Amino acid sequence: MEDVLAVYTRPRDPDRPLVCLDETSKQLIAETRVPIPMKPGRPARCDYEYERNGTANLFMMFAPLEGWRHVKVTDRHTAVDYAHVLKELADTHFANAKVIVLVQDNLNIHSKASLYEAFPAAEARRLVERFEWHYTPKHGSWLDLAESELGVLSSQCLDRRIPEKQILIEGGRRLGTRPKCKPHKGRLALHNRQRAHQTQAPLPVNLVESRDKCGRAYDADPRRWSCLPLSLPRGAEQSLHD
Repeated sequence: MEDVLAVYTRPRDPDRPLVCLDETSKQLIAETRVPIPMKPGRPARCDYEYERNGTANLFMMFAPLEGWRHVKVTDRHTAVDYAHVLKELADTHFANAKVIVLVQDNLNIHSKASLYEAFPAAEARRLVERFEWHYTPKHGSWLDLAESELGVLSSQCLDRRIPEKQILIEGGRRLGTRPKCKPHKGRLALHNRQRAHQTQAPLPVNLVESRDKCGRAYDADPRRWSCLPLSLPRGAEQSLHD
């Protein structure tokens, strides 16, 4: 956990941009009957029946210190798809960066082996060296700020019936055109489109502060340190000792 927090405390460096990566899936659902639009005093109505149109996968790439995010929609969620996302990061979005600091969770395809599965050995090795690899601890994927961005995307775009993959692609483009964040000092921040101003991410990046918040649980069982949240919910501390 402290490895990821230490990365978040680094100052902004254009030659070594910080990029958080995460993914989610979305079931594509089409209406079988035309919904009734909303009217004054009456919400919109849709039929409970629907038609399944398969699923799509969304890769969220979020550079918090650059104020940049990008969503790539794919048909599947495989090691090859993941490898092509990294290649796009290295060769298109951050082509001028010397090294990309990559933060991601411990999903099985999030490994250097995926690059070797998708590309020839020489190309795979080139891409491996373009990244500085960091992983959130097991059961600690909430430390990945891209997961928070996916939460914003889900509440503002995905929380409805979406029938086609192209609609997801257009929604990702609109997310990418959101205003860029100003450089942050001390703590990372997320851009909340609903409030239209900068709000701090629910993540203290001061190592001393995080140790203080988890101190009692850490002293009780050091083996659980890697997966503890920095701000324990009500009643969580007692459950750690059960």
